[in-house]
Order: sequence, then C-alpha cells, then structure tokens
Amino acid sequence: MTIRKELWFGFILMAVIIVALLLITPWGHVTNGHLGLIMLGLVVVAIMLGFPTAFTLMGMGMFFGWLSYRSVNPDIAVRQILDLMVQRTYAVMSNDVLIAIPLFVFMGYLVERANLIDKLFKSLHLALARVPGALAVATIVTCAIFATATGIVGAVVTLMGLLALPAMLRSGYSVQLAAGAITAGGCLGILIPPSVLLIVYGATAGVSVVKLYAGAFFPGIMLAGLYVAYVIAVAKWKPHLAPPLPLSERLVPLPSVAQTLSARGSNAITGLFGGLKDASLAKKTVLGQLLLAVLPALVIAALLTMVYLSATAPLVVADTSGLVETGGLVAAPLEEKSEANNGVQEPPAELGGLKEPAAEPTGLQQPPAAASAATAEPAAQAAATAAASAPSAEVAAATPAPERLAVPTWYWIFLAIGLGLALLINWLMSWQRLEIFKMLLVSFFPLAVLIISVLGSIVFGLATPTEAAAVGGLGGMLLAGAYRYVNARATPGGSPLGRTAVELVGIVRESSFLTAKTSAMVCWLFVGSSIFSASFALLGGQELIETWVLSLGLTTLQFMLLSQFIIFILGWPLEWTEIIVIFMPIFIPLLAKFNVDPLFFGLLVALNLQTAFLSPPVAMAAFYLKGVSPKHVTLNQIFAGMMPFMGIQVLAMFMLYAFPAIGLWLPGLLYK
Repeated sequence: MTIRKELWFGFILMAVIIVALLLITPWGHVTNGHLGLIMLGLVVVAIMLGFPTAFTLMGMGMFFGWLSYRSVNPDIAVRQILDLMVQRTYAVMSNDVLIAIPLFVFMGYLVERANLIDKLFKSLHLALARVPGALAVATIVTCAIFATATGIVGAVVTLMGLLALPAMLRSGYSVQLAAGAITAGGCLGILIPPSVLLIVYGATAGVSVVKLYAGAFFPGIMLAGLYVAYVIAVAKWKPHLAPPLPLSERLVPLPSVAQTLSARGSNAITGLFGGLKDASLAKKTVLGQLLLAVLPALVIAALLTMVYLSATAPLVVADTSGLVETGGLVAAPLEEKSEANNGVQEPPAELGGLKEPAAEPTGLQQPPAAASAATAEPAAQAAATAAASAPSAEVAAATPAPERLAVPTWYWIFLAIGLGLALLINWLMSWQRLEIFKMLLVSFFPLAVLIISVLGSIVFGLATPTEAAAVGGLGGMLLAGAYRYVNARATPGGSPLGRTAVELVGIVRESSFLTAKTSAMVCWLFVGSSIFSASFALLGGQELIETWVLSLGLTTLQFMLLSQFIIFILGWPLEWTEIIVIFMPIFIPLLAKFNVDPLFFGLLVALNLQTAFLSPPVAMAAFYLKGVSPKHVTLNQIFAGMMPFMGIQVLAMFMLYAFPAIGLWLPGLLYK
C-alpha cells in the first residue's frame, strides 16, 4: 500500500511538471530560452521515470544543443555538438578536484569493513549509560564519528540499523524514536567532512573544497548536538519511550589486577598508586594500567601547555633595515627618490635602449675610464650600505632574546576549566570507568588518529583534499588490517597473520570494486551535467531564469527562502547528486545579484539536502533502514520517527542563516 502511494505521488509530480510546461510555454512563438525550460522539465520527468541520470542528461543536452546550433547554422550543427561533447568530457576528466572523490569513497568502504563500528557503539553505549536515552545518544554520536571517516550515507544507516536498532528494541525503546535517531544520525555524512557532496558542490560552483570542509565543521557539530539534546529531552519527559539501561548491563568484567585492587578502594588511580607498593602484583602491569588511568589528565596538561605557548608567543617584527627600495640598485638619496617617484620617465641615455655595438668584441678589454668611474661609485655605495646594515657579531650577541607576552586573562579561565576537568575525571575514574575508557581507546583512538590526520591536514593547509584522501585510503587499509589481525588472534585455528592477509585482500578487492562503481557513476554524472549545462546556456535558459527572478524584485531573504524551498522540493524525487549538478549551475550565477557568498550558500544547500533525505514520501534513509529492520517495523513508523528530526534540521537551517558565523568563522580565521 505504501509503494502504491509513492507511485501516485511520483505520477502526480510528473503530471504537475508537464502541465506547467504546457501552460507556460508560448507555443505560437517558442524561443531557444523556452526550449531550455522544456529540456529542464523533461530531464526531471525522465529521471523520475527511472532512466539513468548521467545518460539522460547527456542525451537531452546533445539533442537540445543540436537544436540550438541548428538555429544558427544547420550545416555544421552536428560537428559543433560533437565538439562540445568532447570538450566538456575532457574538461571534467582533467578536473583535479574530482580525484578526491574515489579516494575518500575507498577510505570509507575500508573503514566500514574494518569491524570497528560495533566496538565503538558498544563502548560509547557503556560510557553514556547514565545519560537519559543512552542508546539513542550513543547511536547519534557513533553516526557522527563514523560520518567523519566515511561520507557514505547508505553505509552508515545500514550498519547502525543492524547494530543499534535491535539493541534499542530489546531495551524497550519506541520504534519511532529509534528509527529517527538512526536515520537522522546516518545522514550527518552529507554535511560533516569529508562529505562527497561538498566536493561535488565545490567542483560545480567553483568554491574551495578546503573552505567548504572548514565551514561545515561547526554546523555539523551543531546539528548533532541538537539531535542529542532532543533525545535527552524526550527521554526525560517520557521515560517509557527510552528506558534507562539496567544496572546489570552497565557492568564490565574486570581484569585480575583490577579485581585485586578494587577491594582497597573504588577510585582506580589511587588504587593503582597503592598497587605499585604491592610485591604480589606485577609492577609492569600496574604501571601500564596507571598510565592509562591518568592519560586524560596528561592530554589536558599537554593541551593547556600548547595554548599557553601560543597565547604568550613573542611578536615577530620584521627587520627592514638595509633593504633596498624597489626599483633601484642601491638606496638613493631622498631628493633623488622623490624625484624618481614623480612618474614614469625616460631612462638615461647610458642605460636606456639597445645600442649597436661599436665593434665586435674580440676578448676581455679594459673598460673606458668614464664607465669605470660610473660603475665604481654605485659599487662603493652598495658596499657602504651593506656594511652599515650588517650587524656586527658583538651587537648580535648583545641583543636580548624576545620576551614572551603577558598571559591574557582568558587563559587563566581556560586553565581553571582544564584543571577542574582533569580533577573531575580523576575523581570519577572508578574501576568500571577505567575498563570502559580502555574500550573507547581501542575502538575510537585509531579512528580518531585517521580522522585528525585526514581532516586536520586539509583544514590547516598541510595537504590538498586529494593528497589527504590518498593518505586516508592508506590509513583505512592499515586500520582494517590491524583490526582483522586482532580478531584473528582472538579466534583459534590457523596462522593469524595468514588469515589476516587473506581477509584483507578480500576487503581491498571488494572496496575497490564498490569505489570504481561509485566513481564511475559520479564521473559520468559530471560529464552529462556539463553537456547539459552548456546546452542550457546555449539555449538562453539561464538568462531567461535570471530575468524572471530579477523581475520579481525579491530581497536577499526572499531569494534565499525561494531557492532553498525549491531545493527542498527537488530533494523528494531526486538524489543530491542530480540536484547539485543540474540545478546548482542555475542558482550560482544568481548569487552575485543578491550578494550571497557561494560558500555560505553551499553550507545551506548541504543542510537542506540532508533534510530532504528525511522527508517523506521519498526519503532514501528510510528505505536503507527498512531493508535491514525487523519485519514488524513499518515504513510509516520510520517516517513518523524521522519527522521531529527533520524539524530540527529546519531549525538548524534558520540558525545558520541567522548566525552565519557558525559556518563562516572558521574559514575566515584559517584562510584570511
């Protein structure tokens, strides 16, 4: 019944598009611009009917482009449209930005198959056990972390549907709340870097992918935080929708050393310090456990030290003494400088122009006296200037080292917060929490190193997105191999190294196949959209839309509301790739007319398309979850659970528009 409703929705939407084209088009006087609008509407209808997007764009673009060329010169129209196809295809293939897509996709598939997502979810679940709605909160946090390692929405929703949904249903969670948390958290990969959507938008709109990644960082954290806040509020308001975790399921088995020392006290740090004096315990084991227990305090201390060194670093003043003014061989007298700077003058006769030599030189000859004198005087001035500007060894030795700046007031506040947090963590570090912390280290720390190395190198300008993605692909392969080796050692039978090698070869082969499949789709989609956009511009469709939009007399706010509403509606029948490559070339030229930053517009589009993934009746995230959920979970229940989270996304869009600094502060700080 649900599928029939969706078919009716699609047919009604296609009928609306066709009827609108029939009514708007002046059939008595059809111009090339009207042909462009007809092409745009027919492409949407053809894609909704199930035709391949890339080849639909390519075929429509070539046919209507041929009509455009034919209206000018029918004799060479076929050759012109074939030339256009070749040029556009070559331009896409030579786009360096797109190289990052297959590398990031490859990294995502490797991380997905590294078998660490289940360990991460379990450890986060135990760490957040005291938080209301702990399972749903752990699901959202896991999705956010996993989204930073892979931008593949379907993979995140599917994996969390297999791991988190049965656990939440067993714990008595509402089906709607559980489904909403999984689908909303899984869609965070659209926005949080390394998002493939942002790479495609950057290549389409001509915006720096590095700036887009930096700009999407805080909106992604804000959206995940709003999800978590909503789940906690619902769990506190209606506890029966998200029952707390039973105490028996919060307990973690303790190792023998912890069991021995836990009888002497509940605090792990003080107990391990006392255990160093116990001769019956292995000092190496106790010392290793103690180091893990105080690791959070050591990390906080290192962070405070780094902030202190940065805040009090001495100002570096460039020494310009001895620099020669641009345009002269040596520093000229003040009168000569002011005279020389009055304008562009003809050079002196001795220096200007090319002269015919008096005779062919036959060897080294002594220069004339006049020339020698003219050359000697500037040389003497240059030597004197260099001697005056070069500090002597005694002066350099006597120069004191630059003093550090005074500690700013904000640092003392930051220091107090850091020390208080370290003391609180040490006070709360019980034996159970120490074991949970070790589980987090094993599951999260390797993934965090990979994420920081990839995204940090991009955001701080140490590597291009393509280079960082290549490193991420290698890191994902090593991570998958390491986790497979750990699992192989825990499983008896055969050589762990040999079994790991066999499994890793299978993982790399499968990931490579899926990456090639996804990359081929994106590549041909770009080729088709490039031909389509060129034909649309040739027909004058872009100019017609610009004229119509500008004739409405919209304000910037009204234009933003209209554009985002259109993108939201298009998100129902179309994929985000189709929306970006087809409709962004239409919106981007209008941004300058309304003084809208393309970077800011891209962040809003990413948030909007994430909303479209959760909006019934064509919400792809719901179908991903339905494919792996138990039979009693219906699509209507999943849709009902997604609606509050979709409302939160709309709220996040308004917050981003009202406070643009959420997305623009970090790019402005890093790339002034």
